[in-house]
Amino acid sequence: MLHRRRFLSTAPIGLALGGAALVLLTGRGALAQPSYTVPLEQLQEMVSTKFPRSVPVQGLVDLTLQAPRLRLLPEVNRLGAAMVVDAAGAALRRGHAGTFDVEFALRYEASDRSLRAHQIKLGRLDFPTLKPAVNDLLNAYGPVLAEQSLREVTLHQLRPQDTALFDGMGLQPGPITVTAKGLTVAFVNKQP
Repeated sequence: MLHRRRFLSTAPIGLALGGAALVLLTGRGALAQPSYTVPLEQLQEMVSTKFPRSVPVQGLVDLTLQAPRLRLLPEVNRLGAAMVVDAAGAALRRGHAGTFDVEFALRYEASDRSLRAHQIKLGRLDFPTLKPAVNDLLNAYGPVLAEQSLREVTLHQLRPQDTALFDGMGLQPGPITVTAKGLTVAFVNKQP
């Protein structure tokens, strides 16, 4: 009888704890992929600090790229960047202003908790005041220019406090998705 009373008096606690555990497990399942969102404005601020950048082209022309204007391309899970480019150098009689358009994917770099540009694709490098043949020559170097100017540019850096909760849960940044509002970094289980 005493055993039965002890069981009955502890049963509500056991059921409550079991229910709480079930809620936590269900909640954990619902939060199986928590995320961190970075708005476009924040990305724009960070990338603007990395420019202007100078890129020499075969000792003939020096191109100076101004800070890009970023745009979200959620339909292809990439970012686009339009930049003003100034060309000057021995091969040109005067300076010329042009535009440069690229798009790129993003990757997470764990060593410094940064989101970086990679898989860069050149759109078109265009200088309206240059002869078409010179424009074509510069576009021949375009892919190299795109790589040199944007390769591994840091677009955002997560602070330790941004990842502390997830670190404690055994999670790390995983896939990066471009949405209409910015970037969403999903957190996934840490790899052993």
